[in-house]
Amino acid sequence: MRLATYRAANAALIDAQASIPLAQVWGGGLVASVDGMRFVVPVPSVYARPNPKYFGRRGGATWLNILKRAGRRARREGGGRHSARLPVRAGRAGRALDRDGGRRPEMIVTDTASYNDIVFGLLTLAGFAYASQLADLPDQKMWRIDRTADYGPFTDAARGRVDLARVERHWEDILRIIGSIHTGAVRAYDVIRMLSRDGRPTPLGDAIAHYGRIAKTLHILRLADEPGYRRQIKVQANLQEGRHALARKIFHGRAGQLYQRYQDGMEDQIGALGLVLNALVLFTTRYMNAALEQLRASGVEVREEDVARLSPFVRHHINMLGRYSFALPEMPGGLRPLRAPDATGE
Repeated sequence: MRLATYRAANAALIDAQASIPLAQVWGGGLVASVDGMRFVVPVPSVYARPNPKYFGRRGGATWLNILKRAGRRARREGGGRHSARLPVRAGRAGRALDRDGGRRPEMIVTDTASYNDIVFGLLTLAGFAYASQLADLPDQKMWRIDRTADYGPFTDAARGRVDLARVERHWEDILRIIGSIHTGAVRAYDVIRMLSRDGRPTPLGDAIAHYGRIAKTLHILRLADEPGYRRQIKVQANLQEGRHALARKIFHGRAGQLYQRYQDGMEDQIGALGLVLNALVLFTTRYMNAALEQLRASGVEVREEDVARLSPFVRHHINMLGRYSFALPEMPGGLRPLRAPDATGE
């Protein structure tokens, strides 16, 4: 039970869920969101970090959660992709490039804490649309290339200037970095750390940031002008919170008791949280799909717009306390018999 085997198992769970007809209706995973959950670590550990705002006098860890869903329509796919602890907030979006399985997303959504011009540049150069939520949108600084050009109302709004000469000067190194990330030779998160020193970008990092400001400016304009674009980002962020709620229920069960009791193997305990979460999402998706098939076979009208609003993050049917039996039951057809909603429980 270690991180490498968790990743392999997660890839199998993600691919299995993607093959279920209900998950295919929800979407193809073209939009991904990245967010972190913070947990207090009550024992001394090299993995814990102090943060008085969230952990008080104790240390804690951030569990990174990556969620995919369909693109351009508010449909849902519950399979998470990867989990890890993260000490640098700006590096969260870079983690989305490290995939355990599933399709490569087209758009990556993050919260306001993950915003960074270097991240904008790296993700844009890697072929992603980076949609970071921005606090105080009217106060955001926008950028343009030509200061002498007349852009109408945009002329006063774009106070910064993108230095293309700086980008051109480092272009070959920029391409090497993007190629290394694409082939998996280096992790995007490590590159982001390398491009900054004590909170200040290196010359190469500054060049990537200037390139990223082009995409950032276009992103700000879309946020201001396209309600559908804002809604798409908000829907994805809400889905992420639903997955976090399910993760909290898991953590407060047996897995959480083990996590809080032992200092050794903490990396594995956090990895186990993502594995159990993906297994439950797969379980819920399979049985939701079976229930829908039974309803259709019974002549009940099942509307597509209702199916699109179902969520694999429901959790009232999950009990994380008590004893567990891992003996495989007899299940003809591979599933347990479905129960009527008003039937008495076991």
